[in-house]
Amino acid sequence: SGGQQQRVAIARALAMGPEVMLFDEPTSALDPELVGDVLAVMRMLAREGMTMMVVTHEMTFAREVADRVVFMDGGVIVEDGSPDRVIGDPQHERTRHFLSRLLDPAMAEVEEETSDRVGKSER
Repeated sequence: SGGQQQRVAIARALAMGPEVMLFDEPTSALDPELVGDVLAVMRMLAREGMTMMVVTHEMTFAREVADRVVFMDGGVIVEDGSPDRVIGDPQHERTRHFLSRLLDPAMAEVEEETSDRVGKSER
């Protein structure tokens, strides 16, 4: 399974004794039922003091495990700080917009429908 493959890949990386581990969307290709297994392994690594740099859309996980969150847009750092500040109280409109769409995907559909209606009425 995809979750097992991710766990094996993490174990192989750990066998090399790294000081830092990099994760690029480690759960993005997984069945939703397997996501928790991979996140559990990463939580364990965090508890054991492993430094990890993680690119993720798993905001609950990031808020729970991270010491620092960096939000980037187009390769530029928009916001940088504690998880509670960046995720819980973002200071920049771009961060707020991203989080609102990510945390409530239904809102993205409403925004698109509203935008479509406004565009048609302006024609």
